[in-house]
Amino acid sequence: MTPLQSLSNVQARRVALAAQGFTARPHATASMATLQRTLGHTGVLQVDSVNVLQRAHYMPLYSRMGPYDRDLLRRASQQRPRRLVEYWAHVQTFMPVDLWPVMQHRMDVYRADRGKWGFTADPDLEPRVLAAVRDRGPVSARALDEEFSGPRTKDHWGWNWSDARKVLDYLFLVGDVAIAGRTSQFEVLYDVPERVLPTHVLALPTPTKADADLELVRRAARSHGVGTVRCLADYYRMPVADTKAAVESLVGAGELQPVQVQGWGKPAYLHAAAKLPRRVEACTLLSPFDPVVWERDRAEQLFGFHYRIEIYVPVHKRVHGYYVLPFLLGDAIVARVDLKADRAGGRLLVKGAYAEETAPAETADALAGELVRLAGWLGLTIIVVEPRGDLAPGLAAASAVAGWRG
Repeated sequence: MTPLQSLSNVQARRVALAAQGFTARPHATASMATLQRTLGHTGVLQVDSVNVLQRAHYMPLYSRMGPYDRDLLRRASQQRPRRLVEYWAHVQTFMPVDLWPVMQHRMDVYRADRGKWGFTADPDLEPRVLAAVRDRGPVSARALDEEFSGPRTKDHWGWNWSDARKVLDYLFLVGDVAIAGRTSQFEVLYDVPERVLPTHVLALPTPTKADADLELVRRAARSHGVGTVRCLADYYRMPVADTKAAVESLVGAGELQPVQVQGWGKPAYLHAAAKLPRRVEACTLLSPFDPVVWERDRAEQLFGFHYRIEIYVPVHKRVHGYYVLPFLLGDAIVARVDLKADRAGGRLLVKGAYAEETAPAETADALAGELVRLAGWLGLTIIVVEPRGDLAPGLAAASAVAGWRG
């Protein structure tokens, strides 16, 4: 890209979407190579247990590659040669295995702090639990509960972990154990790193803290295309001061270029390899945990899209619904839909549909086509549009596709 001093908001948006892989040529059948190219754009995939539609880590791949065989992700994260491993990189995420040594400094912080968020493990149990994992792994926390856990309490809803689970989470955070996979019920299976990570990854030297910061900010900038220090810090959940120091080094090395973005109140930085496409022709739904909308202020600056996840909001206080997905059309987020997969009934339920103020006239028709594509990928045969939201009538009217119900 020719060096630029400033970007319009539309240009910044297109740079960001290109960096995230939304201008890649579509493939009829996604392969492991397709998945790896897509991961080169997203960097990581956030993991979340909510399964009302589809688990979070599958959706960003769908949004960029279209319908694909979900077994690709299982193979990449559980079979040799293992390409992905879970760690606390953004939050819980799948990350490339070569980030394991880069995360060593984060592991050291968790070791010094005895965990995160005030949830600490019994240090007396650690060597015993670690020995059990070494002997029995891959193993779940539930399989170790009888031996290592006392009676469970109900003091902390949502965090009512057994003693074994707390120790395993701590050992995971500090890198003494790794996640070898998950069961069909999404239960974590732990093992020692030498049986999870490739040998060549474990043999890599640990970079200095400064070099690790540089690498994480470099990857964040590549995935964002353009962003402020706060944007770049959020991608791998880094301290702003560390991010700022790394940005200054990358600017000095020519990997980042300071730019002004129209409407942004803070300096922005453009990655040297970023592309500015003339147009973006996306037509897809985004997970609530997609990197495009991770950082809420960034989403609002780029798209004029005010977005909040309402999963933990009481029903009567929700504005748009429980599991609301933004709809990306072209280079704009033009609508949002509250979706649920009724797997037993084979139905994709549209609990609510809402247009943004700038939504074009073709929004309902385009969204209808995307819902058909999504339903097919999920193995659902009927789409039910409930009468909630200003876009619902138009979406129901676009239901000429066989099998739809308004």
